[in-house]
Amino acid sequence: MNGQLYVVTAPSGAGKSSLIRALLAADGHVALSVSYTTRAPRPGEADGREYHFVDARTFQAMLERGEFLESAEVHGHRYGTSQKVIESTRATGRDLVLEIDWQGAEQVRRLHPDAIGIFILPPSIAELGRRLRARAQDSDAVIRRRLENAEEEMRHAVEFKYAIINNNFDDALRDLQAIVRAERLAVARQLARHPEVFKSEG
Repeated sequence: MNGQLYVVTAPSGAGKSSLIRALLAADGHVALSVSYTTRAPRPGEADGREYHFVDARTFQAMLERGEFLESAEVHGHRYGTSQKVIESTRATGRDLVLEIDWQGAEQVRRLHPDAIGIFILPPSIAELGRRLRARAQDSDAVIRRRLENAEEEMRHAVEFKYAIINNNFDDALRDLQAIVRAERLAVARQLARHPEVFKSEG
């Protein structure tokens, strides 16, 4: 059967990427869908690993060809998820994580109602600001804009199936792993994987 599709969303700085990386390292049955973006790589990022970095013209051409499952503009940059990657990865039976914003999550839910939505929340806006400043990747003006956007983004958390408050990283990771494990144990998925176990002997 197809792997489960997970949509993980959070405001910038809430720890989403770190949690997903830790989940992937601990669970070989989960893969990450690498999105396309028009923004420049940050220090330490590599093309094809964190994102596929493309220019605006390439992104627009892909969009016009209908290659994206979802796309959105965030903080002045465009992001998109490849439909082909989603289909081919899920067909192998591996679970797939989409690391996208709430707008993209809304588009995915319309096309894939079975997708499991997970929203990562910081313990507070003040703590989120502290984490963004500690990253030392953005100017004060950019951080202020990210914090303003975060308040709007967090209002959409109620649209997701699960919410994880990332107050302590290890606890948040255990919560994320617990969600994945619980979804694998749903009767419908267990029945599809192990039909012989459910057969009546009589």
